[in-house]
Formats: sequence, structure tokens, C-alpha cells
Amino acid sequence: MTDSNPSFLGRISLAVSTFFSILGDGEFAAGVLRLRNGGTAGGAAPAPTPAPAAAPAPAPQPAPMLKEASPDAALQLLGLLQRDARFIDFVEEDIKAYSDADIGAAARLVHDGCRTTLREHFTIRPVRDEAEGSRVTLAEGFDATSIRLTGNVVGKAPFNGSISHRGWRVDEVRLPKLTDSHNAKVIAPAEVEL
Repeated sequence: MTDSNPSFLGRISLAVSTFFSILGDGEFAAGVLRLRNGGTAGGAAPAPTPAPAAAPAPAPQPAPMLKEASPDAALQLLGLLQRDARFIDFVEEDIKAYSDADIGAAARLVHDGCRTTLREHFTIRPVRDEAEGSRVTLAEGFDATSIRLTGNVVGKAPFNGSISHRGWRVDEVRLPKLTDSHNAKVIAPAEVEL
């Protein structure tokens, strides 16, 4: 770091020490104000030397960047679920008039189609390999994006608990490629029988 061009961390240290010197010393604050307004720091008495700066605090972690998801892949998956399992037809149907047996039979067909579609286009694995109900210890630094703590969460890791759900993660995606002219918003085209 040179006096004429301090590094970024040097400027942070200077800013922090200057900030506290301004707060604690009125004459120093007046000198800084004169410099800021284009004057000189000179006066009857030289400005006191600022107190040595404490080690700069660690820089705060930047906020995570939010990225906007393209809806095309989600729309494509909905289209595949509709094509192979009639998923949207099932969900949009008013089922109040049907018996539980009829709904169960339809749900079985939709379930089979959805399962087939997911297995064809995704490799899905559990996040945790242990059986549900197993006792586990989560060490400090565990991946909080893969494991959600529930119940009485108090203190810091290590945490001891039991797996209530193993979680799911996608290891591979195999969605078909789309042409530029494909309109992903049309999940299933209308059918006109001639």
C-alpha cells in the first residue's frame, strides 16, 4: 500500500479509524470538514493523529444473488406429466361427484404415469441414505440447503436428531430439447376430432 494510492483494505481501515476519530475528537472533525469543503487542514494547531485502527472487522458476506428461473423447463415438465399421466386433467377435474373408489382408480393411473415420467427424465436420489427414524449427528458446517432442521432448534452444531424425511435431490435431468418455435406455455394442445 502506498500513501498516494492505498489498497481497498487499507482504505477500509482508514475509513473505520477516521470515523471513530471524527466521533471522538471535535477538532479532528472540523479539520476533516475543512478538507472536504476544499480548504486545508491547517489551523492554529495541527490535527491530531488518528488513533491506531483496530483490525478491520471481517467483511460481511454479500447477500446471495437471486436469479430468475426460466419457466420453460417447468412448463415442459408439466407438459410431460400431462402427456404421460393426464396430471392436469386429474387435478383440474371436479371430483366431488365421484366415489372414493373411482378417485382411487384414477389416482393409481395418474401415479403410475407421473412416476414413469419422473424416472424417464430425472435421476432422483434421497439426500440422506439412512432410514427414516434413524438417529444422526450433524456436525458444524452441515449443508443447510440439503438439511432442514425442525423441532426445537436451539444453539449451534453439532445437532443430534432423527431423520423424519430423507429428502430428495436430482442428480441428472434429461428433458428433451425444444425448438425455438415451440411454445412451452401450451402444455397440451386442444384436440379436435374430425
